[in-house]
Amino acid sequence: MGNLNKEQIAKLAEHLETAELEAFEVTKITDEFPEMTYQDAFDIQWEIRRRKEARGTKIVGMKMGLTSWAKMAQMGVEQPCYGFLADYFSVPEGGDIKHDGLIHPKIEAELAFVTKHELTGPGCHIGDVLRATDFVMPAVEVIDSRYKDFKFDLKSVIADNSSSSRFITGGRMADVAELDLKNLGVVMEVNGQVVQTGAGAAVLGHPAASVAMLANMLGERGESIPAGSFIMIGAITAAVQMNKGDSFVVRYQGLGSLSGRFV
Repeated sequence: MGNLNKEQIAKLAEHLETAELEAFEVTKITDEFPEMTYQDAFDIQWEIRRRKEARGTKIVGMKMGLTSWAKMAQMGVEQPCYGFLADYFSVPEGGDIKHDGLIHPKIEAELAFVTKHELTGPGCHIGDVLRATDFVMPAVEVIDSRYKDFKFDLKSVIADNSSSSRFITGGRMADVAELDLKNLGVVMEVNGQVVQTGAGAAVLGHPAASVAMLANMLGERGESIPAGSFIMIGAITAAVQMNKGDSFVVRYQGLGSLSGRFV
């Protein structure tokens, strides 16, 4: 159940979305509203989504966050969170990302699943996801919490669209049957130096588990993952802070590479 009223949710959605659009830091909203519930947090996120759609922004995908057991333990949370991806978040492969349009961006190496069938929860599992997947492709997420010093709790980050800000996708698409998703290796280089490595199993033991969890979390709101959806599964590597002038390349085993730079 929620503890906030419609006016408070609308006001907090406006507050957080303005911070995103104008790239300024705010303090975590649970400081002011300690009684806020998870439902309130998701209500704020969905209200931000509604505000964007009302202005003609298209929602082009979804993303999962906090999908490693280590990160959940570190944050003291029991489940990951999700966010939506807006059309203007998309940056072309090899493209420039304007650092001034963001607050304190970090990059994460991820994979994206593109669906060919609808997925609905509760009860969605890895097998359902693999059967419903059209193809998998590499993705890099640029996360950028609106909260000061990237400090937040789970409710605050959910309300803030789970720190979504930009993403890059491309590389090679592959059938799930061709890939060993658990063992798929990833190497991240920043300014020519290897800074992170990881494998698909870092995401809830299997990348498809993340998509299943998204379907089950959406099911709690009576929502589903439609056919033709683009879903980023969460970080395979730790997030790495990016400064103006930094360039990065992420190499994916069997799936090519993605690159970009912050200008």
